Amino acid sequence: MSNALERLQDLEPSTQEFRDAVLAGLGQRQRTLPCKFFYDAEGSRLFDQICELPEYYPTRTELALLADRAGEIADLIGPRARLVEFGSGAGIKIRLLLKALDRPAAYVPVDISREHLMMAAADLARDFPKLQIAPICADYTKPFALPASSGLQPQTTVGFFPGSTIGNFTAVEARAFLTRARRLLGPGSSMVVGVDLHKDEKILVPAYDDAAGVTAAFNLNLLVRINRELGADFALDQFAHEARWNDALGRIEMHLVSRSDQMVHIGASCFGFRAGETIHTENSHKYTLDQFRAMAVETGYTPRAAWTDAAGLFSVHMLDA
Repeated sequence: MSNALERLQDLEPSTQEFRDAVLAGLGQRQRTLPCKFFYDAEGSRLFDQICELPEYYPTRTELALLADRAGEIADLIGPRARLVEFGSGAGIKIRLLLKALDRPAAYVPVDISREHLMMAAADLARDFPKLQIAPICADYTKPFALPASSGLQPQTTVGFFPGSTIGNFTAVEARAFLTRARRLLGPGSSMVVGVDLHKDEKILVPAYDDAAGVTAAFNLNLLVRINRELGADFALDQFAHEARWNDALGRIEMHLVSRSDQMVHIGASCFGFRAGETIHTENSHKYTLDQFRAMAVETGYTPRAAWTDAAGLFSVHMLDA
C-alpha cells in the first residue's frame, strides 16, 4: 500500500443510528427506509453490478461524458486541486479527472461503506502513488471536517458528486446538501455534479427494474441487512421490488411491496403490513438543465459550465462557490 494513502477518518454511522432511522421510517404512514443504508459491503457490490447493466444508462453515459470533457473540466479547475468526492464508491469516475488534472494535490473520498471505501482507496493509491489520499468513512449528509493537507498544498478545493446521487434527495434535501458542501469546501471552491435529465418513462423504469433482477436484489438487501444487524425477522420472499415513475414529482421511486398481510418484528417493536402496502426506499429525481441551475443559484453557487451527451440523457455541471 502506498505511503500516499493516509489513515482512515472513521465516522461510520453506529448500529444505534441505523436502528433509530429504521424504526422512525417504518413508523410513518408511508413507511420509508433511508437509501443511504443500502451500502453495506453486499449492497455496494450489487450497486457496482447495476452500473454495468444494459438498462442502466446513467453510469455509462456519465463516464463517456467525463472521458470526453475531462480536459475541459481540468482546465477550468486549474492546477494543484484537492478533490473531495461525496459517495466515492468504486472510484472509477474520479480516475478520469485525476488523469486530466495538472498536479492534483489530494483526493478525499467520502463513503458510508468502510470496506468498499478502503478497497477503492488502496486501488487508487497503487495507480496514483504520488497522490495524497485521505479516506473518510461517513454519512456525507451529516457534518464532518476535511483533513489538513500533509503533502502538496492545494491551490483550490473541488467537490465531486457524480452519478446523479443529487437526485436521491428531495428538493429541500438537495438544497441543504449543496449549501453544506459549499461551506465545507470553503470560499473559492467549486463543485462538479452529475445530474440525470428528464426523459421518457420507457427508458427510466427499466433502468431501476432490470430484467436480470439485480436492482431487486439491491433493494431487498436492505431488509437482509436489517435482519442481520438489528435482529429483525423480515421474510424476504414476502416483499417484492417495484420501480415506479411519479410524474407529478419528476422522480423514479423504488418500493418494497408486501405480498401478504404480515407482521415484522425488530427487537421489541412490531410492524403490521397489509398486502400491497409498500416501504418507500429511494427516490431518483430528474431535472432539466434550468431547474438544476436555479437550485445551484439558490444555494450560493454560480453555474460555470454544463455538458450533456448527444442524446440529452445526462448532464455534468460545474458550479463556483
